[in-house]
Amino acid sequence: MRLYLYYLIALGSSYVTSTYGPHQRAQMTGDILLGGLFPIHFGVASKDQDLAARPESTQCVRFNFRGFRWLQAMIFAIDEINNSSTLLPNITLGYRIFDTCNTVSKALEATLSFVAQNKIDSLNLDEFCNCTDHIPSTIAVVGATGSTVSTAVANLLGLFYIPQISYASSSRLLSNKNQYKSFMRTIPTDEYQATAMADIIEYFQWNWVIAVASDDDYGRPGIEKFEKEMEERDICIHLNELISQYFVDHEIKALADRIENSSAKVIVVFASGPDVEPLVKEMVRRNVTDRIWLASEAWASSSLIAKPEYLDVVAGTIGFALRGGHIPGFREFLQHVQPKRDSHNEFVREFWEETFNCYLEDSPRLRESENGSTTFRPLCTGEEDITSVETPYLDYKHLRISYNVYVAVYSIAQALQDILTCTPGRGLFANNSCADIKKVEAWQVLKQLRHLNYTNSMGEKMHFDENADLAANYTIINWHRSTEDGSVIFEEVGFYSMHAKRGAKLSIDKTKILWNGHSSEVPFSNCSEECDPGTRKGLIDSMPTCCFECTECSDGEYSNHKDASVCTKCPNNSWSNGNHTFCFLKEIEFLSWTEPFGIALAICAVLGVVLTAFVMGVFVKFRNTPIVKATNRELSYVLLFSLVCCFSSSLIFIGEPQNWTCRLRQPAFGVSFVLCISCILVKTNRVLLVFEAKIPTSLHRKWWGLNLQFLLVFLCTFVQVVICVVWLYNAPPSSYRNYDIDEIIFITCNEGSVMALGFLIGYTCLLAAICFFFAFKSRKLPENFTEAKFITFSMLIFFIVWLSFFPAYFSTYGKFVSAVEVIAILASSFGLLACIFFNKVYIILFKPSRNTIEEVRCSTAAHAFKVAAKATLKHSTASKKKSNSIGGSSGSTPSSSISLKTNSNDCDQSSGKHRPRVSFGSGTVTLSLSFEESRRSSLM
Repeated sequence: MRLYLYYLIALGSSYVTSTYGPHQRAQMTGDILLGGLFPIHFGVASKDQDLAARPESTQCVRFNFRGFRWLQAMIFAIDEINNSSTLLPNITLGYRIFDTCNTVSKALEATLSFVAQNKIDSLNLDEFCNCTDHIPSTIAVVGATGSTVSTAVANLLGLFYIPQISYASSSRLLSNKNQYKSFMRTIPTDEYQATAMADIIEYFQWNWVIAVASDDDYGRPGIEKFEKEMEERDICIHLNELISQYFVDHEIKALADRIENSSAKVIVVFASGPDVEPLVKEMVRRNVTDRIWLASEAWASSSLIAKPEYLDVVAGTIGFALRGGHIPGFREFLQHVQPKRDSHNEFVREFWEETFNCYLEDSPRLRESENGSTTFRPLCTGEEDITSVETPYLDYKHLRISYNVYVAVYSIAQALQDILTCTPGRGLFANNSCADIKKVEAWQVLKQLRHLNYTNSMGEKMHFDENADLAANYTIINWHRSTEDGSVIFEEVGFYSMHAKRGAKLSIDKTKILWNGHSSEVPFSNCSEECDPGTRKGLIDSMPTCCFECTECSDGEYSNHKDASVCTKCPNNSWSNGNHTFCFLKEIEFLSWTEPFGIALAICAVLGVVLTAFVMGVFVKFRNTPIVKATNRELSYVLLFSLVCCFSSSLIFIGEPQNWTCRLRQPAFGVSFVLCISCILVKTNRVLLVFEAKIPTSLHRKWWGLNLQFLLVFLCTFVQVVICVVWLYNAPPSSYRNYDIDEIIFITCNEGSVMALGFLIGYTCLLAAICFFFAFKSRKLPENFTEAKFITFSMLIFFIVWLSFFPAYFSTYGKFVSAVEVIAILASSFGLLACIFFNKVYIILFKPSRNTIEEVRCSTAAHAFKVAAKATLKHSTASKKKSNSIGGSSGSTPSSSISLKTNSNDCDQSSGKHRPRVSFGSGTVTLSLSFEESRRSSLM
């Protein structure tokens, strides 16, 4: 144990003399020490270590003026705090700042210096030696820049809970607090930047891009998040490439070949300036000037890329820059830097030499130049005017990373101030205790930083969220060429705020953007040409979804904007125009009163009503004539009334269908026709029974009385009424708009139940069939009763019409359905009217000689004698057969002849009697039939 303790004492003593860590540093002692990690150089010299001898430390190359300005921002903030009377009074902050050379190895070397110093300081060696030059522990580290470097540093500092606040590391992986316990940052995470990039691509309606990312912990997670965002927006990445500043020439050329041969015009680059520079150089060599670069914040304002000689290629670049801030007095601080005045900052000498392209006296590089290992430069005094040269170091117009460094230092100082002013019992530590500012440790500062909440000098609220990140706010810049000296100008063209409301996150002023440095027209970067309105995107087999062919919208669909993914179906009451760019209202059609077809049908229906009314008028006027009486006057009136109803019912089918018309028209038609057919049926059957009766008895007269006839008509009609009532109750018809036809809306009636309609028409046809049967059977009645023949014809017409109706009804659509039924109603109604009544009207009006009682009696008697003659002949034939069967063939019977002679001359017009003669063989029998008018009327 004692040996171990002596070893530590020796180690501590050696530490005092050798000051562990990289030799080149910026260092100032103080009561509390802060560490800093900055990329003062862009990289290290590539050197093959064959291990033939002890490996030498790699040399950093290519001075980074912006990195040096960031270092100066930390020193400036610490000087301000030390000179403040309100922030950490009587406490001096010191610093130890190292160069990471933008590499992990150099950063870890510096980080080990912080950790080793803290471990030595924790041993409390003051009791063993007098360490007058003792350096206190580093209680927090500001840095590093690149996410890959910060990841390595965070892994090491997290082991000892040393807080690390990065000003430029934006990798979303660093938000994992389970792995990076002590990491914090004043720059937004790439989680937001990837979303912002995808929003910009969507904003400019690009869908075919190239993605390039650095092969490190910054580029890979960032582009991975970017890919997810693009997939959600249905935007395609044609090429997805990795890049590194350490790529050899053939790798860079192969990558440039793929980019140059790609049809995508937008290149999204998630990388740092040193990683992008080799690719940009190759594109400049090839003079590829038709590409648009979308830059992440790591190189959006990089001095390595923003050079006048590169502008032909990168002009018009859209970049995400961090929110700028104002640092009062920082400009003067930068201008007053001098090697002799800033002896505590060893980087100032190299900065001076690189700025004025010279060597200071006693410079190691001067000796190298004398040996011929470096380029010759003249000597400089160190008192040159820094404002006389153009250098990125003095670009203080847009302080972004420098401001983040400034905020990081002040956040640490504010945490220390909270520890200093902590009231016992209200602290953040065990039992609400407070930390001792004189013996404060790194883990206590980390605890205080996690609960930090303050307002800085610019009035901004500073607070780290649960992932130790700040709110995401970006300024969108566009690279312009200066008209004065041709240098790069970063023109602010918009902003992006992740925590703003949806739709207000991205704001861009298109009028300020110059594409490719000169054009105001947004470049085209799509796999396929945009589809015009009236078409939609159609997928192409084996191609990404962003590559498509334009397919015309189907009929009834439209698209009114370019690049429509789908065509929108027109509303039911609309149809697409010929170009499928909009929908127009469909034409509404129905069997209208105003169209020629409707007018013609209405005229026919009215004509039918007029003719029927005329016939009824004739019958009423000549009601006492034999023809009218012989046709059953009362039933004829009912029949004519039913025909008026039939013609009138057809008018309900014309006009725009309404619910009430739909429910009225079929029952009206059905009941009217059944009433009509019932009257005809009763009339036909009555006449048949009267003339087939041998002797009209009182039973016949009673059975076929007028009251019973009307009762039968009522019963037949009542059945149809019941069918209609059941139909209307269970499935009432209603108005219906048929949208199935292109460009037309047919307003029709939905019958509710086709079966009910079939029952209605079927029942009517059944009565018509029965009527036809009786009419056919009555076809041989007296000439004055040839009405049965006409009824037979009318029923034939009825059947032909309605048998044709069904196929026509079910094969048509729209307004023609109503028209077919109207035609069927009119045709059958006219058939009934013409066949049954027109011949009678003709006799009444034009043949009055035939409309007499004698004419009726004569034809009736003739029919009676015909029947009697048939009966006598039948009786004689039967008697003859009987006598032959008895007498055998012993004798012959003389033949008998029967002749019936009737003649109009045989009718005695004066007596009013008709005496036909019936002859049997050689004899003559005269029969006299006399019907009183009253008896005939009762029978007829």
